[in-house]
Amino acid sequence: MTEALYIIAVLAVVALMGLLAVKAVKIIPEAHKANVERLGRFRKTLEPGLNFVAPGLDKVRPLIDLRETEVPLTDQRVITKDHLVVHIDAVLFYQVTDPHAANYEIDDYATAIGQLSATMLRNVIGTMELEQTLTSHAEINDALRGAVDEASGRWGIRVSRVEIKALRPASSIMDAMEKQYRAQRAKHAAVLVAEGDKQAAILRADGQAAAIEKIFKAIHDGRPDPELLAYQFVQALPQLAQSQGSSVWVIPSDVTTALKNLSSAFGNSPADPGAGRAPGMPPPRLQPAPGPPAARSADDGGPMRQEPGDGAKPDPGAPLKAV
Repeated sequence: MTEALYIIAVLAVVALMGLLAVKAVKIIPEAHKANVERLGRFRKTLEPGLNFVAPGLDKVRPLIDLRETEVPLTDQRVITKDHLVVHIDAVLFYQVTDPHAANYEIDDYATAIGQLSATMLRNVIGTMELEQTLTSHAEINDALRGAVDEASGRWGIRVSRVEIKALRPASSIMDAMEKQYRAQRAKHAAVLVAEGDKQAAILRADGQAAAIEKIFKAIHDGRPDPELLAYQFVQALPQLAQSQGSSVWVIPSDVTTALKNLSSAFGNSPADPGAGRAPGMPPPRLQPAPGPPAARSADDGGPMRQEPGDGAKPDPGAPLKAV
């Protein structure tokens, strides 16, 4: 009986020692740490690997993850500087750098980071107008990361980055902005068309001026004689006749001089009515120029002498007039 009790006692002691040994050994996984308190006071921080504590005296607090942790900020209702409401989806990444501060400077650092990020997001967006928020995601990310990182630094937290996933204004605001942008694009297109027409007109005028100047210089350098000018003049007459509204046209009075110069250039007689006529040009109708009035009788002042059936005889020496 005594020996049985002795064996039971020895087994109990061995079991107790084994239990204490098990409780004294703490294995911390990689990228984690744990704080140890002895009799309610902080004693040390356990590193990854095998660690020993005093069972019954030391208390090991929950593990602290040293890896980057994601905090989603979903559908945050924010008011911009110009008093417009936008809904923002964002995500924040933080990392614990001081396990002691993370346990003893803040009650629940994970929840605190989420609340702080939402508050700072409202503060940052509140300093910007809507149009600026839509085009300044990088600036918002940097400003928000800096603000949250500064406030959470004393908790042993480092905010690595903040990313804006979506920024959605109200549907009515989006419709108004779309109409505004459409009107601006139409105005810009109209300005470009007007500017293009203006530049085209300027270039066309410059080209015409340059062509006229070049032609004038060529004529001046060539020193054309009257015969060449007369030929060019006659060449232009068929074009005048073929133009619209020119079924009836009048030959200028100086065309006779041009024909005379042209016929002289080709060796024809000036009296030849067909001399100098351009191909395809109808011969001009010649009418006698009105001559001096017929001499009246000094006695009776009788009328001019006429022949039967004819009008007044033209003066043989009078020039012919073209019509």
